[in-house]
Amino acid sequence: MKCNKMVSDSPKNRQNVKASILQGLAAAWPICLGYIPIGLAFGVLAQKAGLNPVEIMLMSILVFAGSAQFIAVSMLSAGAGAAAIIVTTFAVNLRHFLMSSSLAVFLGDTTRKKLSLFAYGVTDESFAVNHARFSRKTWGPDPALVVNHTANVAWVASTLIGGYSGKFFPEGAFGIDYALTAMFICLLIFQLKGRIYVITAIISGLAAAVLSLSIPGSSYIVLASIFAATTALGIRKWIQ
Repeated sequence: MKCNKMVSDSPKNRQNVKASILQGLAAAWPICLGYIPIGLAFGVLAQKAGLNPVEIMLMSILVFAGSAQFIAVSMLSAGAGAAAIIVTTFAVNLRHFLMSSSLAVFLGDTTRKKLSLFAYGVTDESFAVNHARFSRKTWGPDPALVVNHTANVAWVASTLIGGYSGKFFPEGAFGIDYALTAMFICLLIFQLKGRIYVITAIISGLAAAVLSLSIPGSSYIVLASIFAATTALGIRKWIQ
């Protein structure tokens, strides 16, 4: 035990931990800059829906999914029941299965404890940042974990502040209700790095629009994503 402790506390190990933290923080700060206005907007909207700051903070900690939280708040405002909110947010968050599957290939040697911590912090933004770096083979589980939880702290803190300050803002002020949509548009634009990505985005958008006419709820989003990704993969292999 003493020997293992000495190894874990060695200068080299401490240096590696410090390097991972610095790498993670450097990669996470753009996400945090994006989360602050979105989190403030969510806190304000949640306060208008009748949630108090403690409830807002707990939702951000336990759910930690911006789109699901915005949907839940809008459904609460509309008087929806708990069962409907749970089913809807579950359907919206099914995309996390796709993101987790994409990241799993890079985390094969990671311990279960780290995997659990990592899984909790996977969001659209942290996925985009981590996956890009994993793909360049310049990344590891430790800095990726720092990215996830730095973003988590920024999100929880900003939603809490928004919850406290919500009473000072009139409903709909500054386009707050459009904040989440704007964020996803920005994320989409930054992912369009080639022709195949543009094709995937177009197919996904068209499929979602068509499926939304016949499928109730939000499950059509997941189905459209799977259809677009599969179709784009087929097109890419055909071209190659």
